[in-house]
Amino acid sequence: MTTSTIAKTLAALVTVSFVAVGCGGSSETSESSSAASTTPSDTAAPPLTDQQEAPARLNVDVTIKAGEVTPTNAALEARVGQPIVIRVNSDAADELHVHSNPEHSFPIEAKTGQAFQFTVDVPGKVDVELHDLNKTIATIAVQQ
Repeated sequence: MTTSTIAKTLAALVTVSFVAVGCGGSSETSESSSAASTTPSDTAAPPLTDQQEAPARLNVDVTIKAGEVTPTNAALEARVGQPIVIRVNSDAADELHVHSNPEHSFPIEAKTGQAFQFTVDVPGKVDVELHDLNKTIATIAVQQ
């Protein structure tokens, strides 16, 4: 075999390889795209990168009934940036204050199934209080 024949054969093989890889890649991409678009949870959060895991949420269930609050003065722990969800069932309107940096405030209605989510970006102790009832639901120790 001559050098020019070997070069032409290699060029043809390389071309065929690129075409095969390109076709395989595009069909996988279209399948992935269509699967991703039909999954509702994919649109709810940005994609994770390199070994990154979604932080677990801290859920706090609160009941306000006949002027009594449960829990009261709970001691909880969370991490900076961790989602914190306060789920409230209440028979009276009030206002939920989160004394963090920045502060958060949420209106509570007299109904069940309310949920308020926030994150804390600065480590320290964060009080979660009810304004009208003047009660501390919890103090959250937020750590790095």
